[in-house]
Amino acid sequence: MAGNPERRAALVDAGVEVLAREGARGLTFRAVDAAAAVPVGTASNYFTGRDDLLRQIDARLHVRLAPDPEVLGALMARPRDRALVTAFMHDLTARATRDRTGYLALLEMRLEATRRPELRASFTTSVRGDLQEGMDFHREAGLPGGDATVVVLYLAMLGMLVEHLTLPDVLNDVLPGVTVPEGLVEQIVAMVVPDGPEAASK
Repeated sequence: MAGNPERRAALVDAGVEVLAREGARGLTFRAVDAAAAVPVGTASNYFTGRDDLLRQIDARLHVRLAPDPEVLGALMARPRDRALVTAFMHDLTARATRDRTGYLALLEMRLEATRRPELRASFTTSVRGDLQEGMDFHREAGLPGGDATVVVLYLAMLGMLVEHLTLPDVLNDVLPGVTVPEGLVEQIVAMVVPDGPEAASK
């Protein structure tokens, strides 16, 4: 397989664009070549097949959607309370909104995983790993609530982001006076995460 890392990264990012725009059925090597503006046949020199490309897209999206270390460091200097959890969720929402293409590609990966057992196994491991990492981080940071808090928060934020990034009009004015997505983030955290110093890591 070809070994130019910059070209490989460009092809994977092109794959993200194709996946978000055309869905998994449109994710062909020819479409990736076109999106990357490279000669036909280039992608086939870098990936063994669509499953290989999808796995590398998954890995790339973890990088694209990851927190900025400087932002994370600044947040971690704050008190470990519900307001900090709210700030983390605002940052998550901002990252997903800024890279809407990347987040939509993740949703397409979920759909494709329902059709391809091999992808389902690897993607399940990946997503479950993210959830476990979130629970570990929450616990080790001494944030309010325990593992159940993180799981419910994960599910609520996932649902909110899916609606906001795919069918935003569903949420517009659904709660009078609550802005989307900022106000909804505040509502979600207030309803899911306990408050007060005694609430940490229960």
